Amino acid sequence: MVHKLCLCVLKRPRGNARRPMNLRHMEVFHAIMRTGSVTGAARALNVTQPAVSAILKHCESQLRMKLFARVSGRLQPTAEAKAIFPEVDAIFGRVDAVNALTQDLVGGRLGTLSIAAAFPIANGYLAKAVATFVAERPNVRVALQSLTSPQVLDRVVHREVELGIAYEPVVSSEVETRVLMRTGIACVMPAGHPLARRKEVAVKDLEPYSIITYLPQALSRIYVDRALSAAGIVPNIVAQVSLSLTGIMLARHGAGVALVEPLLVTSMGLPGIVIRPLKPRIDIKTLLIRHKTAPQSKIMNEFIGHLGKVIAAEPSQ
Repeated sequence: MVHKLCLCVLKRPRGNARRPMNLRHMEVFHAIMRTGSVTGAARALNVTQPAVSAILKHCESQLRMKLFARVSGRLQPTAEAKAIFPEVDAIFGRVDAVNALTQDLVGGRLGTLSIAAAFPIANGYLAKAVATFVAERPNVRVALQSLTSPQVLDRVVHREVELGIAYEPVVSSEVETRVLMRTGIACVMPAGHPLARRKEVAVKDLEPYSIITYLPQALSRIYVDRALSAAGIVPNIVAQVSLSLTGIMLARHGAGVALVEPLLVTSMGLPGIVIRPLKPRIDIKTLLIRHKTAPQSKIMNEFIGHLGKVIAAEPSQ
């Protein structure tokens, strides 16, 4: 008995049984309802008029129900067609929404920017780049983390963010890097400081003055120590900091000359302090960091291009 029941269930419907509309039927029905004619539907669907007529005829045959009647040479929807149309129209409304969504994604007008950046970068030109980018794309959302450079690398390695921006060195077999820009350690000091009158400051000329720079564990500290050692001076380091901004603010209040990465000064518009390049220059590379195997979104690629333009427009230090 069980086998007989299964066979009954699996039997195909009889030839006179009603069959549901398929998507092609719905597409033609929707086009006729929207345009009011077979000719208009054919034009909207970019097919021939006979093709539309054939699909409509097949649809009505499957449903065993008339959808349109010809009155005075024009198609008029039946009561059944009018009852069906709101549901079909809702389906194609969702299709239009999906198409609009994909176009926004492809065009870089929609999505999420997931970024981790070293503190001076996140609070300097990166903040400006993000702000100007989303101003033109109101549907874009941003998740921006301000961290140390090693933490930035960690976030990218574990795929917690799509893009990392940090200072060199970056060492990991799981990521790929590209130089975003080259900056340098510079002298940041009050506008009234004796060295502020110079266009650039020789490292050896720092010997008489109090120095503020990074903590020994900071990645940038090694570059400062090398430059001071090469100049043959024993610096009077009065303060060591983990963040460039802290050193900048100490210098602003007269604690000494800060040897830090200075881009926050111009980015934040801090008054009363000046930046003077060091001679010889202490270069630091800023790197874009992305995971080697993680997918790259269209919106992030658009943003990286925008970021490059923002940096190019920034005054060089």
